[in-house]
Amino acid sequence: MKYEPVIGLEVHAQLKTNSKIFCGCSTEFGKDPNVNTCPVCLGLPGVLPVLNRKVVEYTIMMGLATHCRIAQESIFARKNYFYPDLPKGYQISQYEEPLCADGWVEIRSNGSSKRIGITRIHMEEDAGKLVHEGAFDASKASFVDLNRACVPLIEIVSEPDLRSAKDASEYMQTLRDILVYLDICDGNMEEGSLRCDANVSVMPRGSDTFGTRAEIKNMNSFRFLQQAIEYEIDRQIDILESGGEVVQETRLFDSDKGVTSSMRGKEEAHDYRYFPEPDLVPLRIDQEWVEELSVKLPELRDARIDRYVTDMGLPEYDAEVLTSDRPVADFFEAVVNKGTKPKSASNWVMGEFIRIVKEKGMDSARITPEQLARIISLVEEATISGSAAKKVFEDVFATGKDPDGVVKEKGLAQVSDEDAIRAEVKKILKNHPDEVAQFRGGREKVLGFFVGQVMKATKGKANPKVVNKILRELLAE
Repeated sequence: MKYEPVIGLEVHAQLKTNSKIFCGCSTEFGKDPNVNTCPVCLGLPGVLPVLNRKVVEYTIMMGLATHCRIAQESIFARKNYFYPDLPKGYQISQYEEPLCADGWVEIRSNGSSKRIGITRIHMEEDAGKLVHEGAFDASKASFVDLNRACVPLIEIVSEPDLRSAKDASEYMQTLRDILVYLDICDGNMEEGSLRCDANVSVMPRGSDTFGTRAEIKNMNSFRFLQQAIEYEIDRQIDILESGGEVVQETRLFDSDKGVTSSMRGKEEAHDYRYFPEPDLVPLRIDQEWVEELSVKLPELRDARIDRYVTDMGLPEYDAEVLTSDRPVADFFEAVVNKGTKPKSASNWVMGEFIRIVKEKGMDSARITPEQLARIISLVEEATISGSAAKKVFEDVFATGKDPDGVVKEKGLAQVSDEDAIRAEVKKILKNHPDEVAQFRGGREKVLGFFVGQVMKATKGKANPKVVNKILRELLAE
């Protein structure tokens, strides 16, 4: 390519607190419009904000997890702009002195890792939401729902280190993994808990001078983020190739058409007239608190993937699937800790466990790690067959019953008695002389027919290994 993209992301994550950042209103999603509001988040005259300590704690945790420097003192600022869903006419945010700065994360790119710098992570309040009755129809109305106003956010601003749309999507996925593993954000992009703005420009390959950037606003899907950036890169290259100039502006992505369109001219920091928030004192952080939080940080997804591959000997694919959801990874590890071989536990968790969880949800699971470990043992001991084990698993998953009790209750125990199986095999061979002759004539595939007949006769309870062994013995006579 003649041109090289330059991409930076501004990721907004809603923190998983029960109350808002500057008042005691609930952050619960899906309530009726304007129910979760009070004079503070409505921006009424004479009210004062009070900082939520949990918001600070969660922000420090994200800063530590992304190798940021935690500022001993940070300042809240007023970001002034007018929009109908911003009740005060300004947003309380941070600008020149954020809580976290100068960090980085590593992303997996084309089989190797790549470090992406983080300029800063700062706290801010969210705005409300406009609900439009009909787009571009003057006869229709727009309504303001301020439930989301004052909901706590962190904004994670990257360095312009990304060089492809795929890397940008991978970077955002990495941030989501960290946020979810820290349990400070639910990562629900459909509900707007995680969204981002992308700054995109192109420059001649080999140059060190960035081109004019366009900002694509409010994307809440990894796929749409990648599509929007790819389109924007192509759009800017086409403009430059035709002798034009890229205009600095804010654009929106139409996911149906797969195109970006102009929204407004791009604001600069001075357009917002930042100044220190007079109603909040400077925030001073005790180093002991930072060290205490550092010790409490959980193992993050990338570290788990490496450990599963290196220490447990799992394929990287297994490790990535198992760690994609922290509760699933926790369940898997608990099964292994009960003495189950990692690969056996992986097969069951990746297969039956994740399948039913996707259908019914994690909250519906009544099975314990100890119970799944026991089901796996029952298969390995040849007490039950693999197909019977799936029936036991489904019952235990739904009810929490003892696996051994389910096996006994449903009569699923596998028959391994050689004398009993030998008797059934003799009957089958006697009733199918033509197939016996075919096998002895060299048609090995006929063995599968005999196995099926024996399993049918024993209602699936015969141990397949014993059946195969006895069949070969008798057919060789």
